Amino acid sequence: MFRPCAVIPVYNHEHALPLVLQALREAGLACVIVDDASSAACAAAMDRLADAEQVHLVRLATNQGKGGAVMAGLREARRLGFSHALQVDADGQHDLGDVAAFLAAAEQAPQALICGYPQYDASVPKSRLYARYLTHVWVWINSLSLRIRDGMCGFRVYPLEPTLALIDSARLGRRMDFDPEILVRLAWRNQPMRWLPTRVHYPLDGLSHFRLWQDNALISKMHAKLFFGMLGRAPLILWRRWRA
Repeated sequence: MFRPCAVIPVYNHEHALPLVLQALREAGLACVIVDDASSAACAAAMDRLADAEQVHLVRLATNQGKGGAVMAGLREARRLGFSHALQVDADGQHDLGDVAAFLAAAEQAPQALICGYPQYDASVPKSRLYARYLTHVWVWINSLSLRIRDGMCGFRVYPLEPTLALIDSARLGRRMDFDPEILVRLAWRNQPMRWLPTRVHYPLDGLSHFRLWQDNALISKMHAKLFFGMLGRAPLILWRRWRA
């Protein structure tokens, strides 16, 4: 069975969200929007949007961070009976013209995680662009593989069964460290992955929640944790790959 939806974590993106939601609905996707303890104005906007058919709202009482919101949305998607979830940011940075290609790839290989690797335009902050290269190196080291082309792009189609099996058994980062960590941990489990290019621009409403110093420190701490976790798991990881 292939029954996809979109999961959209939202924190104060009430201006960009309606356009993102409209594009996803036009692509035929039901949508799970996750209110990550947004402002009253954004919460009211989500209440209005949730009146539409096949739009489901999850409301978190306290701010969980991007990763916490995504995980809540994935669990709700499973509860609603969906098999796959397209993770999309609410700020409009992802090129939603690529949705059809990502869904087609997921339907063709339903056990695979379909991941975007970004093609940036001039709007990307240089500080974030350069920091990504360091993250790439640590992702390759910690996954014992070069197959993860980008660890930070959150435009992905998750097969819910293996993804939630990992989420339910590991303590994952709940903020900006979520996107690279879940890829590394899925790679440890020999999760099939496919990669598609996608254009990325920053952001539609001018609002980014990436905290340069705090989130880079959090991501660095996550890489250190994964490194020592990888050392103990390396024989099992390599054995699984040899068997595959």
